[in-house]
Amino acid sequence: MPKSSPRPIPPALPCRTDVLISGAGPTGLTLAASLRRLGVDHVLLDRHDGVRPGSRAAAVQPRAMEYLDRIGVGAGLAAEGRKGRGFCLHDGERPLLRASYDGLDTPHPYILLASQQTTEQHVARRLEELGGTVHREHRLLGFTPDFPGVTATVAGPDGVLRAVTARYLVGCDGLRSTVRTAAGIAFPGEAPEQLFALADVRLKPGAEVAAHDDTTFFLSEAGLLLLSPLAGGLHRLVAPVPAGSAAPRAEDVEELLARRGPAGGWARAEEVVAASVYRAQERVAERFRAGPVFLAGDAAHTHSPAGGQGMNTGIQDAGNLAWKLHAVLTGAAPGELLDSYHAERRPVAARLIAFTGQFARAATLSDPASGRLRNALLAAAAAPGVTDRLARTLAQLDIGYSREPDLGAPRPGTRVAPLDVPPDGLRWTLALPGPDASQHGHRGKRHGPLTVRHVPDLKTTLLVRPDGCLAAAGVPADPCDVAARLSQYLPLPRPQ
Repeated sequence: MPKSSPRPIPPALPCRTDVLISGAGPTGLTLAASLRRLGVDHVLLDRHDGVRPGSRAAAVQPRAMEYLDRIGVGAGLAAEGRKGRGFCLHDGERPLLRASYDGLDTPHPYILLASQQTTEQHVARRLEELGGTVHREHRLLGFTPDFPGVTATVAGPDGVLRAVTARYLVGCDGLRSTVRTAAGIAFPGEAPEQLFALADVRLKPGAEVAAHDDTTFFLSEAGLLLLSPLAGGLHRLVAPVPAGSAAPRAEDVEELLARRGPAGGWARAEEVVAASVYRAQERVAERFRAGPVFLAGDAAHTHSPAGGQGMNTGIQDAGNLAWKLHAVLTGAAPGELLDSYHAERRPVAARLIAFTGQFARAATLSDPASGRLRNALLAAAAAPGVTDRLARTLAQLDIGYSREPDLGAPRPGTRVAPLDVPPDGLRWTLALPGPDASQHGHRGKRHGPLTVRHVPDLKTTLLVRPDGCLAAAGVPADPCDVAARLSQYLPLPRPQ
């Protein structure tokens, strides 16, 4: 019998780094891969011995896919998931409203239905390709200020305590964040009493589910049931259940499908692959930054899973913070730039919690008369303008940081569609009007930190940030001039 190859010996934990990241879920992995691509020295810790199994967050939205493209993950991940066409709200087989992703202005006009395990594996693999690593079975116990950064105490798999000094510390360590607690950052919000059952199921053969490629919310008088296709022939089921309920078994899933799901009996459970119950919380950290300490992902915000928004928001937290850390650490920007992380991302999280909370409460109405009224209002609202706007919101394409009113002109802080201005990894992009007569048209020409692209039909020059948001419009067409004055286009705090 051939001998199995020995596991590679992990690198020793460094005692110093520029950025220490606690938590290697989707947010921490995305941040680490981004920093590695930017050339920023960092250390990524995780208390687990590997990527955790299970689907958990099972929907990757177009906005997150656009950022994952920038770090070289999007294409491989898209090939492994299932592409859902949008969200539907039904009462039995009666459609109430459908938010289609088909017409969205994105390279990814779909919800990628893939397990969180799959997403993490792809980002972790990309991190390794870039030369990075995850220090597995390492737990951050706490930290002390060590101007201008911190010194963290880390317990390794051997139980030995080690000290790691870092200029910046980022807590991507989830709902019960050690970093957030140690930093003394409050985490106000609510923990609704409603309990949810979650199950990944294999439906019985012969079920006519091919036409049901949407993530569908069934809103019946018996209660809410969410049914979403997953890769590998599975379906995700989520339903509110009474307090004290255990993880659903096959017979429980059958009853939920029969009482709340689609009419006609096409959805019948053959096997429950994984099941659990959980209580969603709705909280947002008071601060996303406290000196050299930052929070991202579930450590900064947690909410109802309605609409598949949480993991995607954490990925965008990482994308917003990574280029700013790089700019400050390389001296290209003043330290005040890092204040814009809180200023930009916390309002996004607060709005998200309000949106998902309202949606969850409306979807879980227990009074039959109120439920019928809700369904009638949803059916009446199913006009193209409403459903198109809902699709953009769920896809997170409407998220931006502009403080200016929308008067039709390009506004700094708003998203620039990759179809209009293709990105070049995590570089700044200077988009110039007109066709490109040079040999660099497809990939753009690089000038220092900028990639220059010529875009037909563009009315004015655009400067696009590494995270895909507009930095400025109407900037000079000379890339050397723009590069020399790059700091004036940064989202620095306004003087009081």
